[in-house]
Amino acid sequence: MARLPDGERPPADGTLPAAALDGLGTRPFGVYVHVPYCASICGYCDYNTYIPGAGASPLGYVKAVTAELALARRVLGEATPPAETVFVGGGTPTLLPAADLARLLDAIREHVGLTADAEITSEANPESVDPAALAVLREAGFTRISLGMQSAAPHVLDVLERHHTPGRAIAAAHEARAAGFEHVSVDLIYGTPGERAEDWDRSLDAALEAEPDHVSAYALIVEPGTRLAAQVRRGELPAPDDDVLAGRYEVAADRLGGAGLEWYEMANWARDPAAQCRHNLGYWRGGDWWGAGPGAHSHVGGVRWWNALHPTRWTAALAEGRSPAAGRETPDADAARLEHVMLAVRLAEGLELDRLPARARAAAAQAAADGLIEPGPLVHGRAVLTLRGRLLADHVTLQLAA
Repeated sequence: MARLPDGERPPADGTLPAAALDGLGTRPFGVYVHVPYCASICGYCDYNTYIPGAGASPLGYVKAVTAELALARRVLGEATPPAETVFVGGGTPTLLPAADLARLLDAIREHVGLTADAEITSEANPESVDPAALAVLREAGFTRISLGMQSAAPHVLDVLERHHTPGRAIAAAHEARAAGFEHVSVDLIYGTPGERAEDWDRSLDAALEAEPDHVSAYALIVEPGTRLAAQVRRGELPAPDDDVLAGRYEVAADRLGGAGLEWYEMANWARDPAAQCRHNLGYWRGGDWWGAGPGAHSHVGGVRWWNALHPTRWTAALAEGRSPAAGRETPDADAARLEHVMLAVRLAEGLELDRLPARARAAAAQAAADGLIEPGPLVHGRAVLTLRGRLLADHVTLQLAA
């Protein structure tokens, strides 16, 4: 179940502190659009999602997003940089008609602007797209599609409550290529209760058969408040095993690397630098972004804020000319440093050690001695995780951020 963090009440007009606007445009800037609608809610999902008709309606959604983008322009002012990346996530964005997604992109062009080489991504469920819809999205300017394959084992898909067949994800990836998408990504989940080693091998085979230039692989997390958590609590399903999860990750790293996909973030592999998700890199490198939509989070100049969760409350605020933000915060120096370490150490480019105090550099040297950080890059002032280090990334983060 989606929950908002604590924070201070933001101003009704969304105004940001002047210090947050300093340097706007010198950092990567992107736009995230949250589409909170799904045909059904998967048992493991704790995202902010709603079934149309069950107290939430997508009618008027595009109009409300357009109003929030106009608000973004007013708040950021004339210094608003054109977006280098756009990511339309969910939920299931492609549950909306492709023409509505095209209108969203037009609204971003109008109120924020796009760079000439902007990366524009939409998430999609395999069963929620077809060649005609993909053609409309590509014509509208989308350059990247991210398909939620999750697994190629039918019984695993059943536990996850996913409704596509294993072969549909492969077909959708090929249809996206035929529609002219420059970049095609597939998402996988490992460690689902009942998943066997051969099931994971089968899923990796299917992902590679889809010929993506990007693959994301995530360990299943049993989130509190989900149906999956209730099933685990009642003993109907076993909790994911940490040793199994580690083994699955090692297999993924070996298989994907062997197929020419290089890791650039702990859960993400790309064919080459051009295939890396630039939008997510903006998050991990501390860039700026405006998040539009129910529950969307934003970050500009060290200030974070988040929107009201329910579409009705979010829409009502915008209809009244108010910011839909429900709260905001400005992390202090210690919290900002911890977050920087946590995010940077997950990247293959590593963490710049000269930005850290001497004790952190000493901890990095010890981590290298323990085989958790590559010794070569360490010599050049960066901490880059080894494969074993990736499995113990939380431990390494705490050592470097202490």
